[in-house]
Amino acid sequence: MNVFFPALRDGSSAPALRFGDRTLSYRQLAAVAVPLAERLGGRTRVAVWATPTLETSVAVVAALLAGVPAIPVNPKIGASELAHIVADSSPDLVLTEPGAVLPDTLAALPRLDVRTATAEQASLQEADGRGIAESGLTDGPERTPESGASAPPKVPVLPHEPGDEAPALIVYTSGTTGPPKGVVLPRRAVTHTLDALEDAWQWTADDVLVHALPLFHVHGLILGVLGPLRRGGSLHHLGRFTAEGVTRGLSDGGTMLFGVPTMYHRLAMEVDDDPALAAALGAARLLVSGSAALPLTDHERITAACGRRVIERYGMSETLMNTSVRADGPPATGSVGVPLPGVYLRLVDEAGQDVAGSDGETVGEIQVRGPNLFVEYLNRPDATAEAFDGGWFRTGDVAVRDAEGNYRIVGRKATDLIKSGGYKIGAGEIENALLAHPAVAEAAVTGEPDDDLGERIVAWVVMAPDAARPSADELSDHVARQLAPHKRPRTVHFLNALPRNDMGKVLKRQLGT
Repeated sequence: MNVFFPALRDGSSAPALRFGDRTLSYRQLAAVAVPLAERLGGRTRVAVWATPTLETSVAVVAALLAGVPAIPVNPKIGASELAHIVADSSPDLVLTEPGAVLPDTLAALPRLDVRTATAEQASLQEADGRGIAESGLTDGPERTPESGASAPPKVPVLPHEPGDEAPALIVYTSGTTGPPKGVVLPRRAVTHTLDALEDAWQWTADDVLVHALPLFHVHGLILGVLGPLRRGGSLHHLGRFTAEGVTRGLSDGGTMLFGVPTMYHRLAMEVDDDPALAAALGAARLLVSGSAALPLTDHERITAACGRRVIERYGMSETLMNTSVRADGPPATGSVGVPLPGVYLRLVDEAGQDVAGSDGETVGEIQVRGPNLFVEYLNRPDATAEAFDGGWFRTGDVAVRDAEGNYRIVGRKATDLIKSGGYKIGAGEIENALLAHPAVAEAAVTGEPDDDLGERIVAWVVMAPDAARPSADELSDHVARQLAPHKRPRTVHFLNALPRNDMGKVLKRQLGT
């Protein structure tokens, strides 16, 4: 059996979770999570109102200790989507921070507030140098009245954990092509991903991870909370993302930063004029971007300003992490790196045949197999069967592979692979070309039906502040000079902003509607 959080068994006073000025050590986390886990025993599933708080982290840890699948719920979720998720997953209980006002659909469920006050008070007493004996939690040996001998520190006894195939989390997809699907993730998939990242990122108990990601999805919750706890390290959650917060977090002992491209874009826009930010980024051991491709222009600005490269990784709700640029490997800017240990990837063409080339140009759909895969879509055997090609999961993402084995994501097969004039063209490379124009701040590229070409390339552009707007022909020519004439946009739309979801991904299906 794979113990999920070895550091909880040790009862260490090392910091585990920090949200703002609220902190729990591993001993204190065990002191609140273990009793909560005992109260969850026998439940089938629990929903977690996943605000970016200490309580959300404790709730998920307790559910994992209890062997009860947790369903993280986006606190910004719409009413119809929430109703679907609750009806589909049928949680027995909702875990939430005290005082949270829940939507009616969740408010109708039995509720259990997650309370951390005793342990947090103990943390304050520790910081004041008074110890934590007053709270009933002790860090050092005790004297027993009977013998006067030293007794071991009081560490809660962790419950027996279920096997590796037991479901750990049910994470719902974004629902862009229909109602959200519940991705059932076994404990095996979560622990394998986190242990593979330990290898790829040289992740240790000495690392302090800084981020401001939401906690209802893979990036912020599984990688960003469970990752540090599995390693015995520490999480410093900033609450709200700001460049000032990143500077403070990394300057206050942070060694790793997680973010999405919109966050790194803002850092890239400020780092030249902010020496403190540049110094903080440069001192970090690892800067990791995920959830969407980071434009090359942002890579270049950050590296030029602080000397540190941002590395990218690739994963999905159904697969967790598949690839990453390695911390101990050669630079691979613009790619998502190589397959993680134990994970196998292949590229297939439209007929389902292997794309053998590693020329960095031949496009294929990524298929994945390995212990990182989900078990099923909850209550959807039809969708589960459709998602697999034998033992390979069809990701729907298209990519190219270079001679070193690095994968570069072109985009989603449904929205980012454009078939124009007999060519297969990835939207991502055109977006990067557009972003290289000094007047362009954001860009998205889609395909639209065309009687002559099959599909024509359409660009959606947000201008940089105070920049003079170039003509559509100027932008098209700019792309053609960098790439090839057949990759030039045939139509250019200028927007005030691109539609994005909570993770910063551009919602291309909303463009043109």
